[in-house]
Amino acid sequence: MTTASAFDEDVVIVGSGFGGSVAALRLAEKGYRVRVYEAGRRFEDDDFAKRNRDVRRYLWAPRLGCFGVQRIHRLPHVMILAGAGVGGGSLNYANTLYQPGTAFFTDRQWRDLRDWGSELAPHYATAKRMLGVVDQYPHTGPVERIMAGAADDLGVGDTFRRAPVGVWFGKPGERVADPYFGGEGPDRTGCTLCGNCMVGCRVGAKNTLMKNYLHLAERRGAVIEPLRTVTEVRALAGGGFAVTTQRSGSWPSRRRRTVRARQVVLAAGTWGTQQILHRMKADGALPRVSDAVGRLTRTNSEALDGAVATRVPKDLELARGIAITTSFHVDERTHVENVRYGPGSNLMGALATIMVPGDVSLGRRLGLLVRHALRAPLRQLRLGSLRRWSERGIIALVMQTADNSLTLSLRRRFGRSVLTSAQGHGEPNPSHLPQAHRAAKTIARRVQQEGGVTTEARGSWPEVFGIPLTAHFLGGAVISESPASGVVDEFHRVWGHPDLHVVDGAAVPANPGVNPSLTITALAERAMSYWPRAGEADARPPQRSGP
Repeated sequence: MTTASAFDEDVVIVGSGFGGSVAALRLAEKGYRVRVYEAGRRFEDDDFAKRNRDVRRYLWAPRLGCFGVQRIHRLPHVMILAGAGVGGGSLNYANTLYQPGTAFFTDRQWRDLRDWGSELAPHYATAKRMLGVVDQYPHTGPVERIMAGAADDLGVGDTFRRAPVGVWFGKPGERVADPYFGGEGPDRTGCTLCGNCMVGCRVGAKNTLMKNYLHLAERRGAVIEPLRTVTEVRALAGGGFAVTTQRSGSWPSRRRRTVRARQVVLAAGTWGTQQILHRMKADGALPRVSDAVGRLTRTNSEALDGAVATRVPKDLELARGIAITTSFHVDERTHVENVRYGPGSNLMGALATIMVPGDVSLGRRLGLLVRHALRAPLRQLRLGSLRRWSERGIIALVMQTADNSLTLSLRRRFGRSVLTSAQGHGEPNPSHLPQAHRAAKTIARRVQQEGGVTTEARGSWPEVFGIPLTAHFLGGAVISESPASGVVDEFHRVWGHPDLHVVDGAAVPANPGVNPSLTITALAERAMSYWPRAGEADARPPQRSGP
């Protein structure tokens, strides 16, 4: 048995997003020595890119010298948008904090373990308080009217609502003392409605994790190391783990360090956590990880479509506001939100193109795209231009509670082990959503009516090739009743390695059908509530080997 003095830390946390930040604060409060490793850099408000065309500050590609907040990953069945930096996805998410409906809590993967709606209710309340949730976006502009009108046109006006958001509105541009934590938190500045929430809030109004959980965790002694990528988590024979890191972007085997920790929390986001679990299982560093790793990987059954005008509509400020402000339901399982970037942030428009049907062959889709472009080439050039793209349209983010999934595994490519995907349990993971196309076309008609300018529904280039986009990659190390059906138990302990924990989106067992950040936070709050204080007996039952 490894003695306590042999450990450098009580707990090492890998990642600083919604799960890792909760773990850092709550475990520091309980008296543990906590060290957080974050692959991305640390940002002050002024460090964020002013526009997302500033790729070195916006995109994450450390080998190319880009240390921004936006990660992009690619699998055969999906393209993934994720976050990077101290604060994880909170740096570039849309501040949108919905609580999912009943279908999520009663999904067959975990419904028999607990009454999850009741179990998580107090932890949702805590998460909302910590993240400073405003129940309804308080402003009304053209986009909000367009979305309400589109909902009416689709016959679902009764489902339209203002989004719950994590923003300090205050007085625009006015700096005030911490309004949330009795003076323990940082000073805040009122939101200016600049629209660049997802590029990184330079104003200081967005309630990122650096404004709450991580700020408070550091005050209680947690240590956060940015620009450290975890390359290995190895179980030690006498208990505990050896955690090896290297400087992000450096070549392998350079600037490596290893610490020993009694317990490890994996919170590197679904992509990062799955990478670690797959590789460490294959390498024998974590030999008892369940064979179910990679199963039930979810995309939130998501699509990103939208509507774009040929020019900026007069007196229609589509880019003014925060990133997401409203939503409606096309049907009982399909949720549509408007998304915006601020003026000048036009880079994501490069992903947009002519919308083509998704239920035909690739050749047919390409043929329709070319035919549509040739029918009105000048109009398509105007629609496809990146000039003032963010001011000319509305992105439609569409999510579903559908029970579909991918299965991820490792494969060898060019001498390296990389993640790949296959269709998994449940319905096939969709390559397009007819509901998204219908919503985008309806929104486009409303923009044209309001702005008096030619507007078209737009799809994405990956969708043309049968690859959907998701900003909410989940699962693959899910909560389960046994190692046969998942990777962690109901307390987020990895089956077979109970001192290793998964506390991030990888543990989420079903598609929530809404932005998952609040749910990841609530699940993390619940998991941490069961940890004993440092030095006290653990009241959680020992892991069982079966139901």
